[in-house]
Amino acid sequence: SHTTVDLTKQGDNSNLGNLLADFTFEGADDWAKANGIENGVDGAVINIGGIRTTIGAGDILTKQIYEVMPFENEVIIMKMKGSDLQGLFDYYLKTLKNNPVSHIVIETDTDKITNQLINGKPIDVNKTYYIATSDYLALGGDNMDYFKKGEMISTGIKLRDLFLEKFKENPEIKVPTDLRLNFKNKKNKTDE
Repeated sequence: SHTTVDLTKQGDNSNLGNLLADFTFEGADDWAKANGIENGVDGAVINIGGIRTTIGAGDILTKQIYEVMPFENEVIIMKMKGSDLQGLFDYYLKTLKNNPVSHIVIETDTDKITNQLINGKPIDVNKTYYIATSDYLALGGDNMDYFKKGEMISTGIKLRDLFLEKFKENPEIKVPTDLRLNFKNKKNKTDE
């Protein structure tokens, strides 16, 4: 594969983070539809700390994907009630961490959430959602305890294998540019 820009972990909408979150979403969505979850997954959440390095502009080699994702993490789909999914948004409001998301929008201003969407829509508390993530986060890693309220569906897919496959499928990487995380007045939070 090839990228014309540096793929980095910087900022609330890091291009590498969003790209890998999208790859996680796509892989989980394909698996879900092939395994009886007819509408596929609704969103994806990965952790920025799990992305161990960046990828410079130019050719992307297999070795680099192993460096980016040295862990044996598995793609897990969390089946969650809409009423329990509020915990995801509350987590971002509390931490203001740039953990990448796909098909999810979270906007905050100082100490409140101003916009929260999954697949372009507000949460329906009565709906069942399917969120793709890693086994590490599904088990509450990175303090993502809200996932513990859901039911884990194992895909058997290793995140790294999925990323390798997706980079091979995309000879020229198109970096996502949509705004997903937008934390306004973030400085006030860090002073506490």
